[in-house]
Amino acid sequence: MNLHDFYMGKIFDAYKYFGLHKENDGYIFRVFAPNAERVCITSSFNNWTEQEMTRQTGEYNGVYVFCTQDAKIGDSYKYVIYNGGKRVEHCDPYGFSMELRPGCASVVADMDYDFSDDKWLAERTTNYDKPLNIYELHLGSWKTNPNDPNGFYTYDELAYKLADYLKQNHYTHIEIMPITEHPFDGSWGYQSTGFFSATSRYGTPKQLKQMIDILHNSGIGVIMDFIPVHFAIDDYGLGMFDGTPLYEYPNDAVGRSEWGSYNFMHSRGDVCSFIQSSANFWLSEYHFDGLRFDAVSRLIYWFGDESRGVNNCTINFIKTMNSGLKASNPTAMLIAEDSTSYNGVTKPIEQGGLGFDYKWDMGWMNDTLNYFKTDPEYRPENYHKLSFSMMYFYNERFILPLSHDENVHGKATIIQKFNGDYEDKFPQARAFYMYMYVHPGKKLNFMGNEIAQFREWDESREQDWDILKYPMHDSFHEYIRKLNEIYCSYDAFFDDYDKNNFLWSDVSSPEDSVYSILRKGKTSQIICIMNFAKQDKKDYKVKIPEGKRARILLNSDKDIYSGSNCNEWYRIEQGNLCLDVKGYSAVMFELY
Repeated sequence: MNLHDFYMGKIFDAYKYFGLHKENDGYIFRVFAPNAERVCITSSFNNWTEQEMTRQTGEYNGVYVFCTQDAKIGDSYKYVIYNGGKRVEHCDPYGFSMELRPGCASVVADMDYDFSDDKWLAERTTNYDKPLNIYELHLGSWKTNPNDPNGFYTYDELAYKLADYLKQNHYTHIEIMPITEHPFDGSWGYQSTGFFSATSRYGTPKQLKQMIDILHNSGIGVIMDFIPVHFAIDDYGLGMFDGTPLYEYPNDAVGRSEWGSYNFMHSRGDVCSFIQSSANFWLSEYHFDGLRFDAVSRLIYWFGDESRGVNNCTINFIKTMNSGLKASNPTAMLIAEDSTSYNGVTKPIEQGGLGFDYKWDMGWMNDTLNYFKTDPEYRPENYHKLSFSMMYFYNERFILPLSHDENVHGKATIIQKFNGDYEDKFPQARAFYMYMYVHPGKKLNFMGNEIAQFREWDESREQDWDILKYPMHDSFHEYIRKLNEIYCSYDAFFDDYDKNNFLWSDVSSPEDSVYSILRKGKTSQIICIMNFAKQDKKDYKVKIPEGKRARILLNSDKDIYSGSNCNEWYRIEQGNLCLDVKGYSAVMFELY
């Protein structure tokens, strides 16, 4: 590795040099600790004694090296850093595996695995003109293992369960909440100590690779949550690593995040090389199909606060990182979780953008959920909350997210947010989801949304699968499954970012809270009529393309979905589609 490029923030594979690697008949350890007075290694292979590491000279001054033939797969090790009279044990920043919490040592890992997903990778795209239906989940609480003391299934055990479920429910991808090693379950992985270590909660690196391989061979893509902004403050982690703030800001005023973690100092090239090497590691070594970058607003603006101005160092970091990741992984998706209105997040870097493939549409999510929280009596005056998203939609390539963040911390789950009592929530939710799926933008739903779970998500418990014994929840699940199937089957839903693909057929009926959307693909046309008022709308008329006929694809009020089994009467009259639209319902037609 060229250490000068490392210092300049140009390296994307620092993990191939630093950390632990096989060499000849043994192993070589390399750690970057430029300000340490001395560094030792202590491990299970030396009976936890301390053995001195050798500080390199010349260009590689600041790199400490240790070679041994005693280490073997499964051994644990730590670096002991001495500086200013202090002795601190640290895990390996570039280690490929770690002990299960509360252990904090790095582990000698077997990284060899023969993937069988060549066909998948050769045909993989960023899905701009294909369906992208993402199921977000937390591996430890999707389903729990009654035979494990921690309740965890291994990665490969989860793979088979997930593959069946995702295929049956017509999801194209999963997005896994962070699985870089982390000490506290309640952080959900967002405060990491091991940026190259897959959490040992669910098994070994080889088992994670096997999980991804199994899902790829089942036709399912895998996206991983990635944390480029901050890291855990645990003293064995990256903080004050060589006795000085090597990875974080030296000033706590900017060095501590709102979550109590350390902020990465992106003005340091070596830190940038570390983060972007981690991102590339997961894409290259594990075959992840994309990364969802958490808290991008904190990279764009200082502390995510627009009034503090753009952070030019982090903007340059984003551009360098995304450019390099795309050069090595051109079909991998780079997704920004960004709540700001910063322009050009998904524009190509050569056009002045940040180079992400997608951005979460947090504005759509907030406006839409607030609309459905509103008493139907007041929805007419809030009518254009639902149309506003299309005023800016074509500025970026958006994903419509209903993520874990909308199901925790007293916010209530998605189903719970709807106005009214238990009986009123379900028909509104069915109509809402049809609106979501006919609205341009790729889709993301958090686990539990599809079964209308009322209990807020808790990382220590599995989803409430037992509620499917109740007809309202079971039929809701069937409705979402059918909606997913239709979304993945008709090309009218695919090319979201072509302006000719979308038309408001009716966005001027505020007094009735009725909307109509037309989607047009190369081989199909879909029109959807939605009534978000409690009252029925009789003899509703909406213009359709000349010469077209219609057939119902999905009616949210059908009795098989616990609806009222309304009369599905409709007719074509003088170029209009005419029908009665039940209150709190939506009807989707194919035009032919």
